[in-house]
Amino acid sequence: MLSQIPINLEKIKQEDVDKQILRTGMMAELDAVSLYEQMADMTQSKNIKKVLLDIAKEEKTHVGEFEALLFKEDKEQAKETEEGKKEVGELLE
Repeated sequence: MLSQIPINLEKIKQEDVDKQILRTGMMAELDAVSLYEQMADMTQSKNIKKVLLDIAKEEKTHVGEFEALLFKEDKEQAKETEEGKKEVGELLE
């Protein structure tokens, strides 16, 4: 993704715009996590690695914030996420 909104929000139904904004925010944060963790793996500097991993951790918190808001806006998403967790739990028993 890297700094591009992957959808045209003008083409989204008005009642779905907020959900798509939250999903796009989650995607941006996950991209950032991936980028910072990859850079941390590449650097030889312990200080840079430490800071990059700390920033990645903060981005993971942001994902959780967007997810919490999305679950309030989209009850089906919340339900299906719980179903997914349940299915994984069953598969890993």
